[in-house]
Amino acid sequence: MKKRTAALLLALVLPLSGCSAMLEREYQTAQRHVQVPLSDEDSAAIWVENYSELVSAVLYQVSLHQEKGVIRLRDWKDDVEASLARACDEVSRDDPLGAYAVDRIQHQYTRMVTYYEATITIDYRRTAEQIASVTTVTGSGAIRAELRDALAGFVTETAFRINYFNESQGEDYILDLVRQAYYDTPEAALGLPAAEVQLYPDSGAQRVVEVLLTYPEDPEVLREKSLRLAEAAQALCAPFDQLEGAALAAGLCGALRAHAAALPAGDGSPGTAYAALVEGGADSEGLALAFKELCDLSGITCIVAEGTLEGETRFWNIVTLPSGSRHMDPAGASNALYTDSQMAQAGFVWDAARYPACAGPGAEENF
Repeated sequence: MKKRTAALLLALVLPLSGCSAMLEREYQTAQRHVQVPLSDEDSAAIWVENYSELVSAVLYQVSLHQEKGVIRLRDWKDDVEASLARACDEVSRDDPLGAYAVDRIQHQYTRMVTYYEATITIDYRRTAEQIASVTTVTGSGAIRAELRDALAGFVTETAFRINYFNESQGEDYILDLVRQAYYDTPEAALGLPAAEVQLYPDSGAQRVVEVLLTYPEDPEVLREKSLRLAEAAQALCAPFDQLEGAALAAGLCGALRAHAAALPAGDGSPGTAYAALVEGGADSEGLALAFKELCDLSGITCIVAEGTLEGETRFWNIVTLPSGSRHMDPAGASNALYTDSQMAQAGFVWDAARYPACAGPGAEENF
């Protein structure tokens, strides 16, 4: 029988020892490869010679969302039934993609003259599109970027694979990143969605993380609001396109304060950039989101900061300029740039470890 060999790359990334957390770092990963001899009369059949190749072949079938596949075991030294049962169980229970996508795997086999032929039948709980959309991320920054993309598109679910998952950074860690991503995307921050996190499998250093998002309004309504918000923000930025640095930041802050009323925080208070830029009034959360939107459009690095003022929850911004980072408070009474010590003297309290330090000379300019 004439045979030809084709190399199939399987997306099975192995964890490295020595990692300690899901942090921003680079590390090498190893990918499992399988040399797959395919017979002329049945090009869909995969040849394997050891257990590792068998697992990889079943995973390859999962990655393609194939419901039925043929695997041929050549020169097999171990018990065939036990090997097939173990491999199917490992893929469906222990592998992140299998645990996420597979409902059940069944197998049967036949002894041929010089090999065993196994038929693998898989029932899926996910669609082919869902499986194909699972990306691999490394570090909190990459996870946050995935979540930003999901929120910006008002999608209701997203899934990604983490190749080193620290058990101490589980569901609560992902939920915190959802919240951070929300404040990263002011155009889409039209009400913090309820988030549910599912981990596949339940334990292990490699996981697929599924995040289900429920928005306060229909996603199509939110997309229309996001477009109106962007148009309003662009109009407010237009008069300041010749400014830069501190003058630009102060100009944008002043324009926002003139355009939108600062409303007291409380139940029912609008806390979105849409409320500030389109409806003309928002609480400190909405004003901080609106200011970040203006800064994003104008090329100023800006984040939303959260803390308290006189015991009440309060939001403001931190901008990063050539001279360093400074606080700005769109809900306050001036367009000044403040250092950490000046904000603390004014009664603001925040978790300094979460935000850039605003040190150095004081705010010498009040625009």
